[in-house]
Amino acid sequence: MKRRDVIKGGLVLMATSTLASIYRPAYSKTYVGGTGAWRATPPPPLSVVDASRLVYLTPDEARLVGAIFDVLIPADELGMGATEAGCVTFLDHQLAGPYGTAAKDYKLGPVVEGLPQQGPQSIMTPAEIYRKGLVEFEHAAHAKFDKSFAELSEEQKITFLKGIESGAIAFETLKSDQFFVLLLQNVREGYLADPMYGGNRDMVGWKLVGFPGAIYDYRDWIVSKRGKKIDVHPVSLLGRA
Repeated sequence: MKRRDVIKGGLVLMATSTLASIYRPAYSKTYVGGTGAWRATPPPPLSVVDASRLVYLTPDEARLVGAIFDVLIPADELGMGATEAGCVTFLDHQLAGPYGTAAKDYKLGPVVEGLPQQGPQSIMTPAEIYRKGLVEFEHAAHAKFDKSFAELSEEQKITFLKGIESGAIAFETLKSDQFFVLLLQNVREGYLADPMYGGNRDMVGWKLVGFPGAIYDYRDWIVSKRGKKIDVHPVSLLGRA
């Protein structure tokens, strides 16, 4: 062993010993007591929303939403319209819950106008937007036609909604085109969501697009229907076909 290596090793040992004396290791402290071990809480059982009563929308608001939704998704030879499919019920319960209160969104500001791809930048919750937006929607309809939206002809309704979509028909405070985007988003959600949430009655939306729903096992079809079209009756999260 060379002297130089011994000296180097000694310097390293001295350095680490000095550091160890300055930076003492931290040890965990033991606490006595507590409330016991953590236990998982089972989720609440699944249940269907009660479609017999409104929980957020007023009757007038619900009628207006239904009139709008039935223009966006009308009844035809392919299936029922939005209102018959329960889309108003779906929206009503969504606005009364965490979605309506924006429970998972940051809403304290400051509010800065964002880029188009960033979406609306607002501290208003969806429930607040609907409450104000439906009023301004009706005011705009009266200003243009001197009638409520529900009283317009089918052609007038389509023309009016096109103006709202493009922003050509403006609201008093809200952005009309952004309100249209919200309406369209929510009616689509109601038409395609699991029926337990109030919309997609009889799984009309799923049948329309060929979505099988919450089926657990596809092995029988994989073996017997390889390369062929699979006609599967949709199944809800509640297990109802």
